[in-house]
Amino acid sequence: MNDAASAPRSARARVRAPELIGKGGWLNTGGEQLTLAGLRGRIVILDFWTFCCVNCLHVLDELRELEEKHRDTVVMIGVHSPKFVHEAEHQAVVDAVERYEVHHPVLDDPELATWKQYAVRAWPTLVVIDPEGYVVAQHAGEGHAKAIETLVEELEAEHEAKGTLRRGDGPYVPPEPVATHLRFPGKALLLDSGNLLVTDTTRHQVVELAADGESVVRRYGTGERGLTDGKADEARFNEPQGLCALPDGRIVVADTVNHALRVLDLGSGEVSTLAGTGAQWWRGSATDGPAREVALSSPWDVAWWRGEVWIAMAGVHQLWAYDPEQGTVRVAAGTANEGLLDGPADEAWFAQPSGLAATDERLWVADSETSALRWVDPEGAVHTAVGTGLFDFGHRDGEAGQALLQHPLGVTALPDGSVAVSDTYNHALRRYDPVTSEVSTLATDLREPSDAVLVGDDIVVVESARHRLTRLRLPEEAVQVDAVAHRTQREATEIAPGTLKLDVVFRAPAGQKLDERYGPSTRLLVSSTPPELIASGEGTGTDLSRELALNPAVTEGVLHVSAMAASCDDDPANEYPACHVHQQDWGVPVKVTDAGATRLPLILAGLDTA
Repeated sequence: MNDAASAPRSARARVRAPELIGKGGWLNTGGEQLTLAGLRGRIVILDFWTFCCVNCLHVLDELRELEEKHRDTVVMIGVHSPKFVHEAEHQAVVDAVERYEVHHPVLDDPELATWKQYAVRAWPTLVVIDPEGYVVAQHAGEGHAKAIETLVEELEAEHEAKGTLRRGDGPYVPPEPVATHLRFPGKALLLDSGNLLVTDTTRHQVVELAADGESVVRRYGTGERGLTDGKADEARFNEPQGLCALPDGRIVVADTVNHALRVLDLGSGEVSTLAGTGAQWWRGSATDGPAREVALSSPWDVAWWRGEVWIAMAGVHQLWAYDPEQGTVRVAAGTANEGLLDGPADEAWFAQPSGLAATDERLWVADSETSALRWVDPEGAVHTAVGTGLFDFGHRDGEAGQALLQHPLGVTALPDGSVAVSDTYNHALRRYDPVTSEVSTLATDLREPSDAVLVGDDIVVVESARHRLTRLRLPEEAVQVDAVAHRTQREATEIAPGTLKLDVVFRAPAGQKLDERYGPSTRLLVSSTPPELIASGEGTGTDLSRELALNPAVTEGVLHVSAMAASCDDDPANEYPACHVHQQDWGVPVKVTDAGATRLPLILAGLDTA
């Protein structure tokens, strides 16, 4: 850490917040173009996010209470900064703002202009601007709501006394509601009756449709956010996604934002909770044990495989499993590091797994952030069929080693042993054949397909952004499309050859201190793609500073950095102070040049160091 990160705010040089610019314009403002000058007198919190990122979605949820509590002094502004090409489409941002119930203004910044102005390096990043227009804090990652609320209360008191605080209504203007049977449906399941069960994600319900895929038979859930068990008209969900059937006929629901597994009895309409505490899992928490006592993190899909419910735990980049006989959960595969790494279950890396499909010998996984199709064998080893890593994506058919997907959310096992991939950001349904290792395109012009289910000779696709199910006949020949390939448009950071000083900047938030009662309270994990980029300095340690020796034979790649720090409330009178975990993963594209930097600072939590 450097000295600037630990200096009191009053002693630091004041940095004027750059103006907000974005070619895509403003959403949720009724057409008004906002400026920081026009918001002077209010506390502004910028949330740099992109809608593919589950960590960004966590931050949206954890800031809802703060946003409501301080609505007369705080203006929350989302700065949408895309990773994938699809996320740079304006309509896609409009859809995402509605899908995730973003109730504040959003700047659509498809060219990352404001991202660059604020020197942001990770999704999500939060920047706090005081009523006089100066940057006072920057936080990367999740879990900063309490620290930011403490800072907001300090700023309210300080600027109320100075006469520089302006209270009143904010600039948020809600969009007009649209009437449809479904609103951003997530996943679907074919029932024994021939009907279809669909998660109506944005309306927080599970809906049974007739065999035509359109007529509503029954709704489960009140339609309001919440974690409430009970009858169909009493239960509450929170953005439910995946569905699977238990052998006894009950349906497991991945209740994503509740961080829980729910179970639905179609006969009685009763909903109850199988797993999860309702709170989000954090590093250091239990990862196995009684299912109702172990926290989960954004379960996105579920599948019945080998006597257990397997869970695509998108929030921690792992696969978990629920044992209904024992009533327990466990980590089944993945280290919780974000990336693409095959191998034994306890060594593999995933990146936001979001779709599952089970066959006798394979559990297929749509690994969305690596734009990859993965699979798990009966021994638990993880393999990759299609995909290369976090930053390469596109729409390219052909041999699997060269084929490209773009943020797939669903996978469906087909009768011939191949699989259909809901290639979400390519608006396509793709097919992978494990016999030939070939990828082809089955259908295009599907708006953000998030799942598909076989119904006889047809395949029914969940067109999430068209709010409907679409029935297709499986074609004998694939559709031909022009191949395209992309890398994320985020610019590479130029670094100098030789030795690179990596500094993760962390300062415990006001009213907290580092928790060192049981040893070091920080952890730093560093790796790279390709692995040869770092000659020495990779691996795990407790110091948040690290010197990396770069391999002179490698001139570009990605540095993968994972940092964690634990702090506790600093109150001597409190015998049992609350503790907080601050965590962030970075994937930093780098290019080695003679004029590059010799130091790479990454802000985990603390005051702005720009």
